[in-house]
Amino acid sequence: MAKEIRTESLKAWYGSSLILKGIDLTVEKNKITAIIGPSGCGKSTFVRCLNRMHEVVHSGRVEGNVWFENQNLYDMAIDPVDIRRRIGMVFQKPNPFPSMSIFDNVAAGLRLNGIRKKKIVEEAVEKSLHMAALWNEVKDRLQHSGMSLSGGQQQRLCIARALAIEPEILLMDEPASALDPISTSHIEDLISDLKKQVTIAIVTHNMQQAARCADRTAFFLHGELIECDQTEKMFTSPGDQRTEDYLTGRFG
Repeated sequence: MAKEIRTESLKAWYGSSLILKGIDLTVEKNKITAIIGPSGCGKSTFVRCLNRMHEVVHSGRVEGNVWFENQNLYDMAIDPVDIRRRIGMVFQKPNPFPSMSIFDNVAAGLRLNGIRKKKIVEEAVEKSLHMAALWNEVKDRLQHSGMSLSGGQQQRLCIARALAIEPEILLMDEPASALDPISTSHIEDLISDLKKQVTIAIVTHNMQQAARCADRTAFFLHGELIECDQTEKMFTSPGDQRTEDYLTGRFG
């Protein structure tokens, strides 16, 4: 079931470099929130902080709160492995496990979480591939290598792998930037369908993609959240001149 996630005074560092400068932002339940802004503004760092991926990077450090189901995800009592199960991540470059079949790629997370019963795994794999709009394309070759798929199919395979363990939130960091226009369209259609089941935050440099997909858009600049609003309003009448300058190509 989808959940809301909210940051409060979130700061993040790489070594001595302050990347996020106190972000207050809510990613709303069953909505798609696009994170936009120029390169180096902290977009990817922000989403990595939401499932505690940032802390696995050498010299990565976080201050502030990330609230999820009334719990601060950075409390000492919270298990980050469980958080990464409940808050999934899809990266910019498709990364199927190269030594695994299509089936085993999707099943990997289930098995890591102790789910071994064959029937349950098979049902979960099929369901996830359906949700990722990939089942009809791969159902007759599930034992083929995941690397045998096209780039767009590989990215949908990675989305299916993330969905198999039924996350409540799905983070997507430039999921279509390496894909051709047709594959990008498939991913965008998929994202729009998935918000019925999960809450989605998507980092994108593609303004048209944000306008097409997102319910809400947040604009980051120099590690700060400049504004966040309904996407249509953001693109037609932004509340900050810096947002308008970025959206109209005056900088970035």
